[in-house]
Amino acid sequence: MKVLVYGAGQLARMMYLAGTPLGIDVQAVDVNSQAVVNPISKEPLNTTLEQAILAAESLTAEFEHVPEALLQQAHDSGKLRPGMQAILTGADRVREKALLEKLHIANSAHRIVTDIQQLDDVLSAIGADLIIKASRDGYDGYGQWRLRSQDELAELKLQLADLDLQAVPLVAEKRVEFEREVSLIGVRDTSGNVKFYPLAENLHHQGQLHVSVAPATDVTEALQRQAEDIFTSLANELDYVGVLAVEMFQVGSSLLVNEIAPRVHNSGHWTMQGSVTCQFENHLRAVTGLPLGDTRAIGPSAMINIIGCTSFSRQLLSIPGCHLHWYGKSVRKKRKMGHINVVGQTHKELGEALQKLAEFLPLEHFPKLISEAKRLQAIVLDN
Repeated sequence: MKVLVYGAGQLARMMYLAGTPLGIDVQAVDVNSQAVVNPISKEPLNTTLEQAILAAESLTAEFEHVPEALLQQAHDSGKLRPGMQAILTGADRVREKALLEKLHIANSAHRIVTDIQQLDDVLSAIGADLIIKASRDGYDGYGQWRLRSQDELAELKLQLADLDLQAVPLVAEKRVEFEREVSLIGVRDTSGNVKFYPLAENLHHQGQLHVSVAPATDVTEALQRQAEDIFTSLANELDYVGVLAVEMFQVGSSLLVNEIAPRVHNSGHWTMQGSVTCQFENHLRAVTGLPLGDTRAIGPSAMINIIGCTSFSRQLLSIPGCHLHWYGKSVRKKRKMGHINVVGQTHKELGEALQKLAEFLPLEHFPKLISEAKRLQAIVLDN
């Protein structure tokens, strides 16, 4: 059984590792060169893209920004899972907002901007406290601008003046005063069956995910069910097959969708050690028609991204429940080099392990670690 993944980064790599025990041969497409490569070594394989498509059981993607011509070719094969509509929606905030509005799913107040002069009307309609995002190609805090007051508008217009907003519109969102960001990783199979992982709490720094903790603390059954209902509505509308991530802001007892990711997701990496069946295996199970795996958490888990650094002690592996996942990349500022998963028996024990982990890491690259370790250690009873 073969699965062809569009994109040859760490997510394709982790799908390959999850597929091997199942007898699934995962190959990857370098979407820039269109070469079919081994997801681990990145060495080109002795096959053309057309041959690989023909030989594959199914086609999938590790990220949304696949060139549309390649995506159309994959769609035409009848094997693309999730489908082209889902991938295009995840890649375009305008499409994404339209989907949320169609389904009456709560999200931040917003306006679509195709001309810089429309910003005056936006401020009149939803206020001057805004997050402004490029509708395509923005991630990890890139392609975003912050407006705090009317006084900053003239300067912002100068920053945006050279952008082609007809080609790539902006989405201007009213800034949400949220308590925390959470994400739900779920999976849907070809028959419409769905399974959900517990909600994860996500901690960001400079627009980039640094730490995820799952199950998130202080999650009521009602909040988990609300997230699952949102997922189900989106997945059914898109006739989705595979793993889908939904990132949400919690405001009191309500959830507002921030964005969706039609793929395996960074905030689901904790599942590799922290759940019965990891997100990568479940994605492969879904897209190949295999039964979905158990999504229960084994214990409280944390995923810590290693960003922009290589200098840390591998002795961190001496910590019980600690696992290192290294991607083998050259170092670059803000680049995800790997991640660390830690699993505990309780959230308090997990916090103690994170405190110990800090002894082995250059903390300037892990700005959220100590505060989260202390927060978890203060938890007396797990939910």
